[in-house]
Amino acid sequence: MIINTGQRTDIPAFYAEWFCNRLRAGFVLVRNPYDPQRVTRYRLTPDVVDLIGFCTKNPAPMLPHMDLLRPFGQYWYVTITPYGRDIEPRVPNKLQVLESFRRLSAMVGPDSMGWRYDPIFISSEWPVERHIKAFEYMAKALAGATHTAVISFIDLYEKTRHNFPEARPVSREDRLTLGRALAEIARQNGMILRPCAEGDELAQFGADCGGCMTVAMYQQALHQRLRVPRHAPARKECACYLGADIGAYNSCGHLCRYCYANYDAATVQANLRAHDPASPFLLGHALPGDQIRDAQQESWIDPQVAMEI
Repeated sequence: MIINTGQRTDIPAFYAEWFCNRLRAGFVLVRNPYDPQRVTRYRLTPDVVDLIGFCTKNPAPMLPHMDLLRPFGQYWYVTITPYGRDIEPRVPNKLQVLESFRRLSAMVGPDSMGWRYDPIFISSEWPVERHIKAFEYMAKALAGATHTAVISFIDLYEKTRHNFPEARPVSREDRLTLGRALAEIARQNGMILRPCAEGDELAQFGADCGGCMTVAMYQQALHQRLRVPRHAPARKECACYLGADIGAYNSCGHLCRYCYANYDAATVQANLRAHDPASPFLLGHALPGDQIRDAQQESWIDPQVAMEI
């Protein structure tokens, strides 16, 4: 099966010690975000977990602990955008993140790495031309370290509108101009441009519009075929295979203004204070009335089918 860590928070950046403790313990407890007393217990052992997926803006805290991940397949998405602290208040210096990306790729291989340049928004400070220049600089810096560059245009979720009220949708004209330019830059640097939940309007420029966290990408990272159960997509625009996320909303300390997973800084700070690296829960501990169930887990690797490498 696939365990995801990054749809709700950034575990490598803020909870690396806790995650290492959970790998050593071999299990984790996860509250249902919509019914908190429903708790799922996931085993974190390589006999049932084929691959762990990460989404992070700062993989550096996990780099000293990569031996713990060696028994598992891995896929890492590292988000690197050019925005400053007015938009991403607590994201580390981007040159440091680029270097961490290259170090991580040297450990796990480029098939297990993806770069996310998202979300893209347009403003007087960030016009189309500046995005193209920034993307080209980063693509050249990451050439050879990944085959995948993901983009998306800002989605105005309720939490995004709350924290970033001046954000506006990106026009179709700007999407097409950016799509054409970024697809070509990605190609020149050995990458495929993969729009995230943006339909197929950029396919005409050579972008792969089939999803950014797909079973095919997991298979490429594992160099093995998977027998994956059918699942319902997270949203109609999304073709990715998500689910089994061990994170929690309102717990990412980057405090990016466009974030869909944080509501406000005060809630995040309260949750950060509730974190105990020794707890099986990311936030807090067991509570009276918790209903704990074991997840149904099994390996999805197909031992009968070898994948060409």
